[in-house]
Amino acid sequence: MTAPENQKPRRDESAASTHAPVPAPHPLTTLKRRADFLSCARARRAHTPGMLVQGRRRPAGEAASETDGVRVGFTCSKKVSKAVVRNRAKRRLREAARAVLPRLGRAGWDYVLVGRAEATVSRPFADLMGDLAGALAKIHGSGR
Repeated sequence: MTAPENQKPRRDESAASTHAPVPAPHPLTTLKRRADFLSCARARRAHTPGMLVQGRRRPAGEAASETDGVRVGFTCSKKVSKAVVRNRAKRRLREAARAVLPRLGRAGWDYVLVGRAEATVSRPFADLMGDLAGALAKIHGSGR
């Protein structure tokens, strides 16, 4: 059924501009290369009840496009449990990273979030985000 000719659908152009997504302060990029994960493993780390967070500042010698923004990787070993539980743990880590890293992560840094057996899946999500925020504060320290 069509609308009568005298009734045209209204289009509010100001509404279209107010619904534009707000860009994150630091865009998140996912780590994919093993060398990047190994570099983070040799750098700073912070242990929390829900996860282990490893972080490193990328050297200035890397390409300019790679030093912009925050890069993050996720991993869970077989110690966490079977594949279904490991995947759930990684999904929870990804969501925590999306919520926390744009605010508290630093541009030019790489982070790897490592899931912990039973804790990453069973810990309340608010506590998981708090763990990540605390781990970032510990990794960056004061004045670093």
